[in-house]
Amino acid sequence: MRKARVAALLCGGLAAAAPASAETIKAHYALSLMGLSIGSAFASGVVEPQTYRIDISMKTTGLANLVNSTKGAASATGGLGPGGPSPATYANTTANSDETRTVRMALGGNSVQAVEVKPAPWDAAARIPVTESAKRRVVDPVSALIMSVPSGQDLAGPAACDRTISVFDGVTRFDVALSYAGAHEAHTKGYSGPVAVCSARYTPIAGHRPDSTSTRYMAENHDMNVWLAPLPEAHVVVPIHIDIRTAAGKLVIDASEFQVGQRRADSGR
Repeated sequence: MRKARVAALLCGGLAAAAPASAETIKAHYALSLMGLSIGSAFASGVVEPQTYRIDISMKTTGLANLVNSTKGAASATGGLGPGGPSPATYANTTANSDETRTVRMALGGNSVQAVEVKPAPWDAAARIPVTESAKRRVVDPVSALIMSVPSGQDLAGPAACDRTISVFDGVTRFDVALSYAGAHEAHTKGYSGPVAVCSARYTPIAGHRPDSTSTRYMAENHDMNVWLAPLPEAHVVVPIHIDIRTAAGKLVIDASEFQVGQRRADSGR
């Protein structure tokens, strides 16, 4: 019995000492409006047991470029716990025919520590002020894409969806409420399997213009959906498909490739 206990302790110690695996994600998304291609996006990242880094890039193509050619890149890093992501850094640069805007944020404890926006929005004086309290208990738009699911809960079940995400992008503060609408089988290059289907609602909080027609439209929009695919090792879900009714027609962001892999958490750095 004594030898069995010693062996069990040794095995347990070796398991604890072994580096946990990290999950990698690489995804290509096609953007379409009314069924017409308008652009593409690429996401890559590493989700480790307690940290994450996500990088996203996008650009418009085709008919969208006739209106306004746009490209952008964003990244976020932070810690990951049972309650979800706790961002540390966020950076975003978007450029179109008119201007290039850069946003940089430092965060801690899900609160904004510092933010820099260059140039500031031209209509800043007409926007609802973002108070310091509105910058607490938030995540940035990239970190918002990583959603923790409680241990023991189905990654394609209600726990994947039922949440309200408080987001601050450096200029505007808003909530996205997700509710479970069912499960679905997704099939794309790199992934075939169950996903959670969530209905989404958008609520503006601050940083927006109260007279904005587009903001009002989105706040009243009941036709927004997101499909969440699992990263089983980290027990989180991330979007594989998004569709939103807009005033111009249905906007669809759909993964044409969705690759999830593993690596040792202490390698590949």
